[in-house]
Amino acid sequence: MPPYLLGLRLGGRRVLVVGGGRVAQRRVPALLDAGADVVLVSPEVTASLEGLAEAGRFAWHRRPYRRGDCAGAWLVQAVTDDAKVNGDVVAEAEAARIWAVRADDAESSPAWTPASGRAGETTVGVLTGGDPRRAAGIRDAVLDGLREGTLESRHSRAKPVGVALVGGGPGDPALITVRGRQLLAMADVVVTDRLAPGALLDELADDVEVIDAAKIPYGRTVTQDRINDHLVEQARRGRFVVRLKGGDPFVFGRGGEEALHCARHGIPVTVVPGITSAVAVPSAAGIPVTHRGVAQEFHVVSAHVPPGHPESTVDWAALGRAGGTLVLLMAVERMALIAEALVRYGRSTDTPVAVIQDGTLPGQRTLTATLGTVAGAMAAGGVRPPAIVVVGDVVDVAREIDMIRADMGRDP
Repeated sequence: MPPYLLGLRLGGRRVLVVGGGRVAQRRVPALLDAGADVVLVSPEVTASLEGLAEAGRFAWHRRPYRRGDCAGAWLVQAVTDDAKVNGDVVAEAEAARIWAVRADDAESSPAWTPASGRAGETTVGVLTGGDPRRAAGIRDAVLDGLREGTLESRHSRAKPVGVALVGGGPGDPALITVRGRQLLAMADVVVTDRLAPGALLDELADDVEVIDAAKIPYGRTVTQDRINDHLVEQARRGRFVVRLKGGDPFVFGRGGEEALHCARHGIPVTVVPGITSAVAVPSAAGIPVTHRGVAQEFHVVSAHVPPGHPESTVDWAALGRAGGTLVLLMAVERMALIAEALVRYGRSTDTPVAVIQDGTLPGQRTLTATLGTVAGAMAAGGVRPPAIVVVGDVVDVAREIDMIRADMGRDP
């Protein structure tokens, strides 16, 4: 007979979990997210569960199961590796009329745990007659459809209001966060610019208005004041506005200015962090911004004005003396002046430098040089924005990785 699906509201209710292995490691966090008062009984637990217990997230009784442990529970999960123990737990729960889930034997389990997940305010649960892999596949397909907007979700009862500042990530549209994609699928208006992942716009419904707020270096531009006005004007019309930005909204993205402007006009703002190109693009090029024994700090610098400019707030002298990694954004047109300043303040001309253009996109390419040669190499290589410049010995880590891969690829 088919099961009867029910959404349990476990806030403040006792849930007993017997067993501390991999199955418990999957289920306990979900129970905690549901607000359950979790009690776990097991002589040993995984390292992740031990960390949660030490943080006070749930009570851990470090002993085997004993009859009477089910008392007071609303739900019991029997997830040990011992079939007899699981059977005893379920038998006690059944006698006390407490719903129980037995992880090792679906046929003997009074209740089943569906493959579940959330997309916004929607919870999806799937049961497929005891085939967990198939259930997980169907769940993922439904959730992907809700998150990407291929399943209609824009007109839900809990439709967002106001403005969402959404970080679109470093360039590859697949690197936007799940929450960012969810809100984008519910937008009435999208205000975007040239650094946001443009391919995401093709996924929008036909009735979504797209406002181009591009700022082209040394070319046509939409002022920040006008962008701010767009957000307020559209939100006041009762439309849900997504401000789609490249990277993270609050990392050199003027997201703070936009949030302040909306707040001053009474417009609610949701901020969705994004993967900043300052870290993601070096990673995509195989460069760790920190590496044990090489660099234990990194500095992210906006170089839209050069060293010595009256509007610059960067302490180039301190960066020249520092030994950590420098990640420079908007530095392409000013790299000669930056390299000169860093050398003047203490960096060696032999310091490795990598310049990554179009990071995470199909056309990504990396140029390597030193502080003494990078400006000329960039000019000769025709480097153009957007590009990220990484200065420091971590660049050699990527070179070492490439050399190892090349050696492994050669015939013996």
